Parts: sequence; C-alpha cells; structure tokens
Amino acid sequence: MQQSKTARQIQKAAEALFAEQGFSETTMRQITTAAKVNLAAVNYHFGSKQGLIESVADKYVAPFVGHLQDAVCTTRYTHQGTTVATEELLEMLMRALLKVHQTNGHALAIFSRLLDLSYVPGQDEFRVFLTSKYRESLDDFILLLRQDAAPMHDDEFFWRIHFLLGSMIFTLNNYRVLAGLGGSKDDEDIEVERVLHRMIPVLTAGFLARPESTFVSRI
Repeated sequence: MQQSKTARQIQKAAEALFAEQGFSETTMRQITTAAKVNLAAVNYHFGSKQGLIESVADKYVAPFVGHLQDAVCTTRYTHQGTTVATEELLEMLMRALLKVHQTNGHALAIFSRLLDLSYVPGQDEFRVFLTSKYRESLDDFILLLRQDAAPMHDDEFFWRIHFLLGSMIFTLNNYRVLAGLGGSKDDEDIEVERVLHRMIPVLTAGFLARPESTFVSRI
C-alpha cells in the first residue's frame, strides 16, 4: 500500500536521523521536529517508534534480499549443481548491497545499523520481525555458503557467520572515517564500491580459515 505524503515525510526524516545517529540514539522528538509533524501523526501512521523502524527496515532490506535472491537463482543455474565458492557468494552479497546503495545514499548506514540493532539486548521483537519476514528468503544463500564450508562443524559455521556479520557492521558503519584515515579523496560512490570490494578477500579468508581442532588459550 502506498504511503501518504505525511507518512513519507516522517519516514524520510527518520531515515536521515537513523543513518546519522543510530536507532536507539534517535528520539521521537527529533523525528517529529525534523518532519515538522506532531507525535500523534507518527503514531497514526506507524503505531510507534518500533513500527517506524520496521517500515524503514522493509524499505532497505526487501530490495537487498530481492537482489540477492536473483543472484542466487542465476548462480545456481550457471553452476548446475556444483559448489559455489565462498568468494563468489560474498561478491554477490556486496553487489546486492551496492545496488541498494545506488538508489539511496543512506542505504549502507541504515543497513549496518539494522544489523547492529538486531544484536542489541532487549531487541527480541525486532529480531523476530527480521527473521520471520526475511530468514526464509535468505536460506538459499546460507545453504550455498554452508556447502562450500562443508568440512566445518555446524557450531563453527554459526560463529563464522556472526564474525562475518560483525566485520561488515563495523566497516559499513565507519567506511567514511576509514576512507578518510586512508587518505582517499575519491568520489563517495567510487569509495563505497572500493570498500565493499576490499572486504571480499578478507572476509573469505577469515570465513574459511582452518578451525582449531582443540581449544588453546592464546592469551
């Protein structure tokens, strides 16, 4: 269903604040001030701040998942049942992120903050929202990753997935600062593509690194 002009106005203001400050740090007062509406308008259109966050999540996660699903279907057809390399799968992931970024400059910041929010204690409702709505759509991608990591035990695979997501959250949250520290003077779109590309070999190597056969304290 198409949003009303007021709902679009509220969500646009919220997106800018969420991208800059984060979800927990952004207050309803800041949102209503930026959108030039009262609190009743936000509650009418979104029900609550949680409802507004979920609406923003849908705007960014749904197209990302759609792009990734399309890439998975194409890759499965071209590989004809053979294993797809982790590096190729992560490249598909980064290309899906880049496509969403190209439609909205807030995309990477909001996407990384959504992932970050899903790990925050007390955000069970948001985790349920994300998993119930999008987990099934991501299962094929996860299955392809699991197939290339076949010798890995399930518990190790679980931790590697979350280490990978943690690295992505940090990099996407801070890519502007990192680019500045690196002395880059490139256009932002070029720098974003470069950062996403640079993550692929590092994430691949970490994801597929040989696990310890026995626990040894390195401290």
